[in-house]
Amino acid sequence: MDEQGMVIAGGGLAAGSAAKTLRAEGWEGPITIVGAEHRAPYLRPPLSKEFLLGKAPEEDLEVNPAGWYAENDVELRLGENVAQIVPASRVVRLESGQLLAYRALLLATGAQPRTLDLPGAQYEGIVTLRRFEDSLALRSELEGGGRRVVLIGSGWIGMEVAAAARTYGNEVTVVGREAQPLGQLEPELGDYFRRLHESHGVEFRLGEHPVEFKASDDDGAVSCVVTNTGERLGADLVVVAVGVTPNVGLARDAKLVVGNGVVVDASLRTSAEGIFAAGDVANSLQPFTGDHVRSEHWSNALNGGKVAAKSMLGVGAALDIAPYFYTDQFEVSLEYSGYGQRARGAQLVMRGSIDTVDDGLAGFVAFWLQHGQVVAAMNVNAPRSQKALKAIIASRAVVDPARLADPAVPLAELVPAV
Repeated sequence: MDEQGMVIAGGGLAAGSAAKTLRAEGWEGPITIVGAEHRAPYLRPPLSKEFLLGKAPEEDLEVNPAGWYAENDVELRLGENVAQIVPASRVVRLESGQLLAYRALLLATGAQPRTLDLPGAQYEGIVTLRRFEDSLALRSELEGGGRRVVLIGSGWIGMEVAAAARTYGNEVTVVGREAQPLGQLEPELGDYFRRLHESHGVEFRLGEHPVEFKASDDDGAVSCVVTNTGERLGADLVVVAVGVTPNVGLARDAKLVVGNGVVVDASLRTSAEGIFAAGDVANSLQPFTGDHVRSEHWSNALNGGKVAAKSMLGVGAALDIAPYFYTDQFEVSLEYSGYGQRARGAQLVMRGSIDTVDDGLAGFVAFWLQHGQVVAAMNVNAPRSQKALKAIIASRAVVDPARLADPAVPLAELVPAV
């Protein structure tokens, strides 16, 4: 068994970020990344956006440049999983049976797409999107155009894939359980994106869900989605985008505290000494709100990997940054920063017009206020505003809603002087 080193279970963004931070912070001992995929850590957001559309090359997905791991003496165990953790001995067992001793262990095991337990769900042509290979295969299915594509799920991934599929010239229908797409947003904001998609020819079946899939008799490939209303939607390809489930089996078997992910404190420490968790699998304490939140967005994995690495080294660190994500759909780009759980039911303040979906170019900003503090903010086609929006949230200052709504007031003026 090797000497105690830093072991990272999982091979995504949090893993790559943690490894880089460990070296940057001066750790000279062994670092081993054990990842199920046969690829070095890469970024997932482009898989449903620019990579899916063929606008980003494969190398743009790399968390760290090719060659960085060898140059920095970071061992990649790709195509392998950690099978067991023995916290009392500070040892992990790999699927191969090999034992690795760890000084500190980072769980960055991510999540897996939910599937649908429905008649016909096994038919060819019903897919999910999570990994590089999924995106590559989906792009090859879409790029020729002329196909009937049904999206199950009207959240961010479903809407991004719908936009890509339609951009390639396919017939696209989105089936969503809620009365509007992007149901975590206010109705007027969800409606904005519905109208955007409809202006490009996307059709919606909202307040509906599939109950069965039918296949053609000749090849066993999906040919139809039957909804709860009895409607039969012709389909050559079905993309299921109904959320993900955190991969907590390893942590649960090791008797760590688990609840909607691996429960960690603000420094990303689990209930077991020497074990940390970051990324999609971590349900972390947010100092700003006092809530435990599991975030599935890339900035959480990026920053979580950095914080976890420092904590693994005993350096004081906390994940005290507002979550952030972005989306690109047709000609509209959106950036969101803030605490979504606190935005629910908060006061919504708009800056700019939301009624310009026909041209899709005019920008606006939305703020969510709780007790006068901005707890979340997003810009639509106003990217230069996001730096100020993050600063306003981080300041925790009480802000006049009228000044937030007034485009004549520069956003920088709303950030308190330090």
